[in-house]
Amino acid sequence: MSGRTGSVSRKTAETSVELHLAVDGEGRARLACGVPFLEHMLTLFCRHGFFDLSLTAEGDLPVDAHHVVEDTGLVLGEAFSKALGDKAGIRRYGSALLPMDDALVMVAVDFSGRPYLAYDLPLPATRLGTFETELVEEFLRAFVNRAGCTLHVRLLAGRNTHHIIEALFKGLGRALDAATAIDPRVKGIPSTKGLL
Repeated sequence: MSGRTGSVSRKTAETSVELHLAVDGEGRARLACGVPFLEHMLTLFCRHGFFDLSLTAEGDLPVDAHHVVEDTGLVLGEAFSKALGDKAGIRRYGSALLPMDDALVMVAVDFSGRPYLAYDLPLPATRLGTFETELVEEFLRAFVNRAGCTLHVRLLAGRNTHHIIEALFKGLGRALDAATAIDPRVKGIPSTKGLL
């Protein structure tokens, strides 16, 4: 399974992103994107999903972090798509109910080939340091569009914005780990259609 990797480069007038993902990793992250809060969340995502991730990104951060965060989501989603290929043998579905102190977040994913984000994660604070918390939704939408997955995230409890977002990223790692895992009972593509 060590061959399940994806490398993606994206260069636009606004950003330059280089990313390498190993789905069957050890939870290691080497990240340099100029957005410390995103780096913190992706480190947690990797650790709890057992993904190895190398990311370098530059962009128009003097304007704001929007393009770097969004393009990182796009590239990460595309890397998952490349790493999973035709998705033969994967479990396809994964979910996590993740507590983080006062926060409780539900994350459920289906590598269906149909991009869809159901986002019900009200965040009390609009900023954490310099990070605009509305970018969490932009990151997830970009990710599902390129990964080709359905993703539901829902806040069940929580008052602290940092805890809520941290629970989300940890839960996302665990849900994706479950969905991408190889199940020896699955023969071929996990769909009655024969295609995902």
